[in-house]
Amino acid sequence: MGSHPLNLMLRFMLEMAAVGTVGIWGWKLGEDWGRFFWAALLPILLMVVWGVFAVPEDPSRSGKAPVAIPGIFRLLLELGIFAFAIWAFYDVGFPRLSLVFGFLVFLHYGSSYDRIRWLLIQKNKM
Repeated sequence: MGSHPLNLMLRFMLEMAAVGTVGIWGWKLGEDWGRFFWAALLPILLMVVWGVFAVPEDPSRSGKAPVAIPGIFRLLLELGIFAFAIWAFYDVGFPRLSLVFGFLVFLHYGSSYDRIRWLLIQKNKM
């Protein structure tokens, strides 16, 4: 179920919403020209972390892992990024949207039980 095209589309949309929200939060974080710096840097940093640290042969990704990590760490990384995005939605003044986003993240991972099980048994294959 975790590799179903609809679930992968939901995951992609959640990832993009997380990146956008972190950018908005970065804009709020800075002042004057610093706003541009934080609004650009934080989403780029988030995308790099999301794309670089992966489990080799993850069926929900390309299968490539620039920096191979165990499945449990990948799962914790994903949950941490989504938790930060939920908080960022709340912090920038969208508390209802943070609840909706949190519910969608819960729905995604609830329907990805097979991927979660797969991640939990993956060890670091370097």
